[in-house]
Amino acid sequence: MRVWLIVSVIGVTLGVSPAYAIGCFSGAVAGGVAGHMAHHGVLGAIGGCVAGHELHKHQVRQDQQQQQQQPQTQTQGAPQTQQQ
Repeated sequence: MRVWLIVSVIGVTLGVSPAYAIGCFSGAVAGGVAGHMAHHGVLGAIGGCVAGHELHKHQVRQDQQQQQQQPQTQTQGAPQTQQQ
């Protein structure tokens, strides 16, 4: 019974892009440890993967919004002046 579950989790994880897999893996580790304490390690790992994935997506969106809100300044050379 555990074999099919492990195989399906690995298959789903491989289908996820690498950027979002980070959130899934870290959440699965935390959820697996917490679930192990309650004798539901696999369920905890699955729940942690989902929660970690959503948290990572939220953080990426926040970072993108902050970058868009920052004023863009010129970084090349001296400031340009108008010539007459």
